[in-house]
Amino acid sequence: MDEAMVAQVRRFNRIVTQRVGALNDRFLARDRSLGEARLLWEIGAEGRDVRSLRAQLELDSGYVSRLLRALEAAGLVTVRAKESDKRVRIARLTAAGSTERALLDRRSDELAASLLAPLNTTQRARIVAAMADVERLLTASMVEVAPLDPSHPHARYCVYEYFSELDRRFATGFDPALSIPADDHELLPPAGLFLVASLQGDPIGCGALKFHDNKPAELKRMWVAESARGLGVGRRLLSELERRAAENGAGAVRLETNKTLTEAIALYRSAGYREVSPFNDEPYAHHWFEKKLGPSRRRDRVS
Repeated sequence: MDEAMVAQVRRFNRIVTQRVGALNDRFLARDRSLGEARLLWEIGAEGRDVRSLRAQLELDSGYVSRLLRALEAAGLVTVRAKESDKRVRIARLTAAGSTERALLDRRSDELAASLLAPLNTTQRARIVAAMADVERLLTASMVEVAPLDPSHPHARYCVYEYFSELDRRFATGFDPALSIPADDHELLPPAGLFLVASLQGDPIGCGALKFHDNKPAELKRMWVAESARGLGVGRRLLSELERRAAENGAGAVRLETNKTLTEAIALYRSAGYREVSPFNDEPYAHHWFEKKLGPSRRRDRVS
């Protein structure tokens, strides 16, 4: 990693933590830390599952428990087992907690305004645009891509959303029973693999491979949630699938796609895929693509 880039990120982190008051244990002049204030905000009016809070904020369970105990002691939060499932704990704001959250909300607006106030109109537009860009890039850096059993609920969710989108977008609709199958057993090692992209614990994309010994690997089930598009998730999934295909000894990756999926077609072409003659009888396909892969040290099998 470039040392100058790392140094710039560290400078940015230092000035942001100082300017927003993260170093003060009385955040926004209240008797609590930034962590406690953020937890109040995330719990919100409807309450939150404690596990989902930990996943979203990427915090250690022990630390979240300490923050919640502090908020409970202050009379701002209650934590109770969910009636329908005693294993799940739900955090809810008390009346005092709701009042405190509203106050923190107002003071957060005031803090944001104070960051902009010393700047002229042009500078304000620049910093807001830069913040939006940084937010988008930081969000992209939080995406995790990992293999998952295709029967896992997150994998099932992705495939369901993928099929639903195809059904909405294809002029004739989409019936999975008419398409060339990619069944669970075909997407498990050693026959293949299924990757899921997740953001703060939620599935936002997927992609799969079917292996055919020394023949080209087949790319299947490429999908990214609309809410995550623009973060580079599709390109990241594609690169990871290509890497794993090469590690499994595939010299190329093949795929077919529908003409309606213009974004996917643009991605494949920009990633070096070239259009080839049809190599299967997929009824929903209008384009067939292939990409040669560079040499890679083969592993025994993908785990």
